[in-house]
Amino acid sequence: MSRPPNSSMVSRRGLVKNLAATAAAVSILRSVKSRAADLPHLDVKDPQAVAVGYVEDAAQVDAKKYKAFVKGSSCENCLLLQGSSGARYRPCNLFAGKLVSAAGWCSAWAAEI
Repeated sequence: MSRPPNSSMVSRRGLVKNLAATAAAVSILRSVKSRAADLPHLDVKDPQAVAVGYVEDAAQVDAKKYKAFVKGSSCENCLLLQGSSGARYRPCNLFAGKLVSAAGWCSAWAAEI
């Protein structure tokens, strides 16, 4: 039995393919999320952190030293921060393989769009 070329019916084969692809995507996303939880926190004494003035609490930023600091800015509202909102420590595009404090700040801060 053949279907017309413009049929909107979903074939069993197509449905199975879509379900398999969805299951694979969910599995990959879960493994990425669990790996992020296993990452170490960025040490404020790490050379890369020191180079950009990273602090774990934006209230500790030396505003005289970092003229670009904007009151109210933090990793939480930075474009570079990744991961789930609400988590205290999350991945940052700037510090690969490490988690930063969402309450922190560094001179690479970029406003979320």
